[in-house]
Amino acid sequence: MRRIDLTSAGFLLLEKRETPMHVGGINLFTLPDGASEHEFLGDLRELLRDTTAFRRPFGEYVVTGKTGLYWEKDEHIDLDYHVRHSALPAPGRYRELFALASRLHTTLLDRTRPLWELHLIEGLQNRQFAVYNKIHHAAIDGVGAMHLTRSMCSEDPAERIDYGPFSLEAYEIYKELRFGSRSKPQPPRQNELRNVVDAIKHQYDSSMHLVTAMRRFGAAFVGRGGNLAVPWHNVPKTTLNTRVSGARRFVAQSFEFQRVRAVGKAMDATVNDVVLAMCSGALRRYLLTRDELPRHSLKAMAPVSLREETDLDSTNAVGFITADLATNVYDPEKRLRTIQDSMRAGKDLLRSLSSREAALFMQLTQVPALLTSVLGLASRYPAFSTVVSNVPGPRERLYWNGARLDGLYPASIVFDGFAMNITMVSYVDKLDFGIVACRRSLPQVQRMIDHLEDALAELELVAGTAAAPARSRPARGRGTRRPARQGAGIRPKLAASDKAPAKSRAAAKKSATPKKAPSKRAAASKAPAKKAAAKKAAAGSAAPKKAAAKKATPKTAAKKKAAPKKVTPKKAGSKNVTPKKAAGKRRAGSAQ
Repeated sequence: MRRIDLTSAGFLLLEKRETPMHVGGINLFTLPDGASEHEFLGDLRELLRDTTAFRRPFGEYVVTGKTGLYWEKDEHIDLDYHVRHSALPAPGRYRELFALASRLHTTLLDRTRPLWELHLIEGLQNRQFAVYNKIHHAAIDGVGAMHLTRSMCSEDPAERIDYGPFSLEAYEIYKELRFGSRSKPQPPRQNELRNVVDAIKHQYDSSMHLVTAMRRFGAAFVGRGGNLAVPWHNVPKTTLNTRVSGARRFVAQSFEFQRVRAVGKAMDATVNDVVLAMCSGALRRYLLTRDELPRHSLKAMAPVSLREETDLDSTNAVGFITADLATNVYDPEKRLRTIQDSMRAGKDLLRSLSSREAALFMQLTQVPALLTSVLGLASRYPAFSTVVSNVPGPRERLYWNGARLDGLYPASIVFDGFAMNITMVSYVDKLDFGIVACRRSLPQVQRMIDHLEDALAELELVAGTAAAPARSRPARGRGTRRPARQGAGIRPKLAASDKAPAKSRAAAKKSATPKKAPSKRAAASKAPAKKAAAKKAAAGSAAPKKAAAKKATPKTAAKKKAAPKKVTPKKAGSKNVTPKKAAGKRRAGSAQ
């Protein structure tokens, strides 16, 4: 048996029926030219089921010992259970694919077996098929999943691989091809240190680094952390931070990498900064449609890899940075700058620690989150608003036995207090987004796809990298295009929380009030001049007077009220002063 490390064990301890703790996603492929879908997928199914020796921990299951959780080797793996073949109903669109993935992502993995499943899915249009994989987070993290994908694919479409991705053979071949014969660096043994003083100094330095990091971490809670954002501090409660059900909803979309990189280059920001700004703008729009945009900004857990380059054995080597998404900021450029500042502060904190110190620091700071989740308080006291993860993927085109890999759409975890998870993988010239949400807590999560596009278009306008003027050309008879129309519709809602629109409304109200007063004074001054016309009209019949009264404007109505009071020129003159004073009183009353 092998002991499961604390980080991986945390995912197992947090799991229950409503909160499955597996990750995975959809890999989208195009069949080779001339290949039969039924025969090709049948060959892949047999290839996967022929594996006999598995890499750790895919041939092991979880057991509970006296002192913790352990991996135990499974001597009788039922591969017919782990490798499954499914077909989509007609017409085989992505909608049907994502609906199937949502159902598959809902069910728990069986802990009496190795914690993984792989589904071959046929029936897609345009000669495509999909692979949905589901692996427990205790067994793998995002970077490890990318290594797994690379091990089952090749850059050569003519190459044929006769082993499965979970096999020990795939692990050994991939490690040799990627890293050569270099062995994983080992920490120095006690007798390899020059003397006891060096060992004490090494331990002392690590302790001091951790103490300094914890001091900065704690100072942020009392407003002394600068731009450093931390869990629980000013985290607003929205529908994103509720108790979740076991049902899931999965949606996905690809965006051109060049668009995001151009915005980052123009605004002196990283791709990750722009991605976070996209998610911030999308979440802002999503909450506005529900009238739930909070006063305080949303905070996102942004996982970062602590894995060394040659480390293929760690199940989880991941930490996190708290990103201030600045969803309470109207200006998209200021929003991006706020995100940059918080991410820079978090990276500086981790940069001061070694990989081992950073791992220990993350374990210490994650303990409160584990406690609130175990005690059922995560939805009442949320540490974050959501999770936004950016996983670097392959930059070269990959093939699986000749089938072209078209997209990598990740599906991650949600749990109490985190009802939505946004994960992005970069692949070749695309950014593939996968969004998982609680089906009950966050209905219509598919709108996040449109909101992400609108947020990116907004950043492109600010950065000056918008593609072509034709994209924003108004359609005849229908107004502007959708992003502009949606932006215009959002503006009145934003005015309640943004200072600039509120000031402009107050100024408009002040400027509008004096405009009414001059019209009343003018009506009072013109009353003597029109009195004669009123006397001539008195010679007519009563019926025309009634008709004229019906068609009278508000100004003439005011004149008629004043006319009976002005009997003599002197009295009329005195009455000319009275309306002015009355108008002044009315203006004073309206100012109050």
